[in-house]
Amino acid sequence: MNANDLQVFNTHESEVRSYVRGFPTVFQKAKGYILTDMDNKEYIDFFSGAGALNYGHNDDNMKKKLIEYIEADGVTHSLDMATKAKGEFLKKFHEIILQPRNMNYKVMFPGPTGTNTVESALKIARKATGRTNIVSFTKGFHGMTIGALAVTGNKAKRKGAGIPLSHTITMPFDDYTGDPSSSLQYIEKVLDDSGSGAELPAAFILETVQGEGGLNVASNEWLQGIEKICRDRDILLIIDDIQAGVGRTGTFFSFEPAGIKPDIICLSKSIGGYGTPLALTLIDPKYDVFSPGEHNGTFRGNNLAFVTATEALNYWKDDTLSKNVQEKSKRIEEFLENIVKKYPKIKGTRRGRGFMQGIASDVEGFSNLVTEKCFELGLIMETAGTDDEVFKLFPPINIDDQGLEKGLAIIEKAVEAAAKEKNLV
Repeated sequence: MNANDLQVFNTHESEVRSYVRGFPTVFQKAKGYILTDMDNKEYIDFFSGAGALNYGHNDDNMKKKLIEYIEADGVTHSLDMATKAKGEFLKKFHEIILQPRNMNYKVMFPGPTGTNTVESALKIARKATGRTNIVSFTKGFHGMTIGALAVTGNKAKRKGAGIPLSHTITMPFDDYTGDPSSSLQYIEKVLDDSGSGAELPAAFILETVQGEGGLNVASNEWLQGIEKICRDRDILLIIDDIQAGVGRTGTFFSFEPAGIKPDIICLSKSIGGYGTPLALTLIDPKYDVFSPGEHNGTFRGNNLAFVTATEALNYWKDDTLSKNVQEKSKRIEEFLENIVKKYPKIKGTRRGRGFMQGIASDVEGFSNLVTEKCFELGLIMETAGTDDEVFKLFPPINIDDQGLEKGLAIIEKAVEAAAKEKNLV
């Protein structure tokens, strides 16, 4: 095909394609935080596969292990049979991630995607409790299959289901009402009032930082309050850590600073390390209630992902990466706060934490314009929020200082250009 010729995609690919519209070029290579297109133009990647590439593109160590495994005719597909690659991953995940955090979970491989782990978590909660309803939260996003869509707040995504989405109760997320304590009181009242019309749910499901919902952050106090509500009423607590986990907020699990203990944890995206599809459902052993094969799937045994995921765990043998993310997060926060002050007419507010931060602008279309300007200047970044009101920074969590500063400089130029175009300077 010709360099950067999008004709084949426009002609043959479904209308549902989306990212190719926002980033209209043909990419051919990727390394670290750099993507290169067919004209050899380089782009700094502040998108990271929507959180699936926390360690950047083509990590040398993961690539080496993967090539060695393939050349040795290692098992690629195995359903849920026992393989050397899966055994090594399970052992290392327990030793490096779970054991040092005093966490006791059974590991389920529900299928390769985030929505697979959410679906399995909802089914487990319903089977374990014998109840039907699930409490989800305003602006939450949990996936595109029917069960996951039912606990998703986004109106446009829900509409795509084509059928009524039921057996869920939507509650206010943290300060959705303007007062987190009011949110907790409201939730308790609805659950305990026999006239509310709400039956006791099987589980609560939530993200500690709502990625697609607009980088809304749950406070530690609110998370602790939610956990207490669940414990007092024998409701399971499911944390969807698919996007916010695996180090993106500064700790391996995003909920660690709150000190809570979920009953079920959903992981996907960067748990595979290399962009290789993998999902885990971590289950408190007392809720490990599925009978053999009751939740099934052809691609549960992605051994190539086990290989790269196992190698990726080496990043967590000590706290070097975690501290680095936390330190660089301060730089991102400082940068974004400065943008908000420097351009008051964009009506911006910094949102998020860790390496998932951005600016929400009340000016219609401004954030989309910023991402367009970024692309023109050589940086890839997407928007988030119900109305795409947030431009969202998602660099690889192991990006070096030089790459981070280059990316931030491009974003500042893009904000300046967008502000001028919108007459906001």
